[in-house]
Amino acid sequence: MIRYRLSKLPMLLSIFVLMSSTGLAADPIRIACVGDSITYGAGIKDRENDNYPVQLGRLLGDGYDVRNYGVNGATMLKQGDLSYWTRPQFKMASDFLPDIVIIKLGTNDSKPQNWKNAHLYGSDLLAMISHFQQLDSKPQIYVCRPVPVATDRWGITEAVVKGEVIPSLNKAVKQAKRVKVIDLYKVLQPHPELIPDGVHPNGAGAKLMATAIYKRIR
Repeated sequence: MIRYRLSKLPMLLSIFVLMSSTGLAADPIRIACVGDSITYGAGIKDRENDNYPVQLGRLLGDGYDVRNYGVNGATMLKQGDLSYWTRPQFKMASDFLPDIVIIKLGTNDSKPQNWKNAHLYGSDLLAMISHFQQLDSKPQIYVCRPVPVATDRWGITEAVVKGEVIPSLNKAVKQAKRVKVIDLYKVLQPHPELIPDGVHPNGAGAKLMATAIYKRIR
């Protein structure tokens, strides 16, 4: 009997390797893209196919399940005029039990009615990081620096995003554990032509975002 079982080992190992190589042995890696209208894909001509989470999913391939939980106008600030914390997508992203969370919030926080609470931005970011880290899936967290503001619009200003939001984000992330940063500001700074309305990257801009995130994850 023992001899028989040993003789089966090579075959069983071959089956295991085959299942692993074809992706049958593991569930897809779940990625939750948390963010505002830039994550949602507002302003993109073919939004459903060219928002950055969809393009990221294409780059990563079949072993990943990438979901877009972007909300137009959302803020990181709990006291913002449209706080992400109160949106259904926040619960949806949490219930998804992601393996990876990509947070891109801060652009709408720069609006005057929101940035009057600037002193709370860092603590709210740390609270969101902590919330996701405490999920049963224990995801890796990536925090994105906001994209540049090519033209001040809707109360969103380059001066505040670059000079105040990003420094506040940087300071908070230094206090967090097991968090990685993706610098989308640097990625799109040389390409204002890819931000036609001044705030939202177009499909080509979203591709640059997706590529930068892909490289960081891989």
